Amino acid sequence: MTLTSGQIDDLINVVRETGRREIMPHFRNLAPDSVQIKADIKDLVTDADRAAERAIATATAKILPQAVFVGEEAVADRPELLEAMGDADTSVIVDPIDGTANFVAGLAVFGTILAVVENGETTFGLLYDPVLDDWIYAIRGQGAYFMRDGKVPRKVAPRPERPLDMAKGFLPLDNYAAQDRTRVMRAFEPVCQIEDVRCSCHEYRMLASGQADFLRSVKLNPWDHAAGILILQEAGGWAEVNGGQDYTPNLHKGSVIAASCREVGKRVRQLSTCLL
Repeated sequence: MTLTSGQIDDLINVVRETGRREIMPHFRNLAPDSVQIKADIKDLVTDADRAAERAIATATAKILPQAVFVGEEAVADRPELLEAMGDADTSVIVDPIDGTANFVAGLAVFGTILAVVENGETTFGLLYDPVLDDWIYAIRGQGAYFMRDGKVPRKVAPRPERPLDMAKGFLPLDNYAAQDRTRVMRAFEPVCQIEDVRCSCHEYRMLASGQADFLRSVKLNPWDHAAGILILQEAGGWAEVNGGQDYTPNLHKGSVIAASCREVGKRVRQLSTCLL
């Protein structure tokens, strides 16, 4: 199937409404017992995450009734949903609050990610900021755009190629074993600035809109990357997984490099060879 403009508008409106109703009322207003630990202390979930995911799942079932819904919190409870996505003609992938740890800490660096995957290919991606109620979206083959309610969509583009000694990149050190972190930082010494904002939504927004140069992640959760990689590529950027493969949402293990352009990505790949 091909998404209609009406379906795309409906999906965006669902995410915005969920932000207003289920997410923002709890920002800096979380009860202590509404925060739980999943895999470890770095992997948090809140009642707001779960309520937002339920709201989006219910609404998208009406917009795309044939689609398999793959939410981060649903997969935590039912890992087999990832395999169901691989067999589905259409899937909707959602991270209701990407950057939950920031959300819990009261930091305004979190967002909602939604991607539509058709026959294994991401065809629509949305990176939404509930704090400012703005978003970047892409439709495959039609470019990537920044949007705020009532404004004309503005096309986004990565910044031009820059040498690594002027580049800014995202590298989540806590995804590496403690004994490996010094080696990782030494490998990336040529880079001017290394950050980790703990939020794929905003990292991909910054890459696609020219505020950063690359990211490297050693996790391939589809709710972190499916929308962001489509948006980055539609904006004119570049990405690869596992040292040379094209990204698809059905790849769940390995590493990803996403960059403003192929040349920057290749340089980051060279820095990363000692980490394999």
